[in-house]
Amino acid sequence: MVDTIGYDDRCVSMSGPTKRCSNQLCSCDPCGCATCTCGATRLGALEQRVMDWSWSDGGAEFTVRELAASLPEYAYTTLATVLDRLALKGVLRSRRVGRTKRYATVGNKGGHTAILMYDALSSDADPAVALRRFVESLNESEKDVLRDALDEARVKRD
Repeated sequence: MVDTIGYDDRCVSMSGPTKRCSNQLCSCDPCGCATCTCGATRLGALEQRVMDWSWSDGGAEFTVRELAASLPEYAYTTLATVLDRLALKGVLRSRRVGRTKRYATVGNKGGHTAILMYDALSSDADPAVALRRFVESLNESEKDVLRDALDEARVKRD
């Protein structure tokens, strides 16, 4: 699994017979990176709760029944509907095994969060100011992580 999904480099590696890009949330068929609008889907409260549960298991496949056992306050049919909608949104994938539908995450929570952050930043009228304000809000430990990430990106680029 890729830890993060960057918009600037998501289409760098086109591979396989269908030439899919490296954006794990891409649902374009065929992928057209220049026109791709695939990104992170904003999630409702229950969808977020379901995704947090599924991401916590490291991407392992699960069934509606397994989810329902962990979220007993919701009806089985409600959870089945939410899972199908999350699959349509591209944050889960589903497959049939006999009569059972199995689900697994597409990407991970960090990648999803990164895309949401990028979307928020790029939609601002002055993204540079927004980014500076964001950095000002970080504690020293978080700034160290950001510095390390920037250093790694610089090394990869050079």
